[in-house]
Amino acid sequence: MPRSEETSPRPSPVTADDLDLAVRLAVEVLRTASPAAWDGRAGALDWDCWETAEHLSDDLFAYAAQLGPATPPLDGEVPFLWERRRPGGPANAIHADRAAGSAGLLCVLEASGALLVAMVRSASPDTRAYHVFGNADPAGFAAMGIVETLVHTYDMAEGLGLVWDPPADLCTRALARLFRDAPTTTDPWLTLLWATGRAELPGHPRRTTWRWDGTP
Repeated sequence: MPRSEETSPRPSPVTADDLDLAVRLAVEVLRTASPAAWDGRAGALDWDCWETAEHLSDDLFAYAAQLGPATPPLDGEVPFLWERRRPGGPANAIHADRAAGSAGLLCVLEASGALLVAMVRSASPDTRAYHVFGNADPAGFAAMGIVETLVHTYDMAEGLGLVWDPPADLCTRALARLFRDAPTTTDPWLTLLWATGRAELPGHPRRTTWRWDGTP
C-alpha cells in the first residue's frame, strides 16, 4: 500500500553539493544547444533563451550576494543596480557579453552558480539573509538556487529543443525545503513544475500564482 502524505519520510536537507550538481547538469544539457537557437523564446516565458540564462545567472549571483556581508541585511536586497536591456526583459545586475557567444553565456552561468555554491559552503548555518519570499539560511538559498536552475533550464530546454529531466531526489529535497504544502506522493519533477506554475498535476488545480517559503 502506498504511504500517505502524512507518513512519508522527510527528505534529507538541501546541500551545496546538491546545488553544484543542479548547475553542472543544467550547463551540460544547455551546451548541446545550437548557437543559433538562443534567440528563440524560452517556453512560456516572455524572454528569449539568452535572456533567461542571464536571468538564471543573475538569480544565482544575487543569492550569493545576499549571503556575502558579515551581517546580511534582513529588510532588503544588497543594493546592486538591476536594470532591463529592453522593456519587458529581465532586470539583471549580471549580463553576458554577446560577443562571447553561447559558450561565454554558459561560462557566466557556471561562474554565478559556483559563487552561490561557495557561499552556501562557507556561511554559518545560523546566517539569515533577506528574500522577498522569506528570510532564509544558506540551505534555503541553496534550495532556491536549485529551483531556479531546474525550472529555468526547463524553460530554456523547451525553446532550444532539448530534453531536460533532472534527478528526482534534487526535486524532492527542494520541494520539501521550499514548498511544504506540495504533495509528496506524486512524481517529484512534475510536482516541482506544478508548484512553479508550469504544469498540470492530476488531482490538483493548476497554479496561476505561486511562491515558496524560504524561512528555515
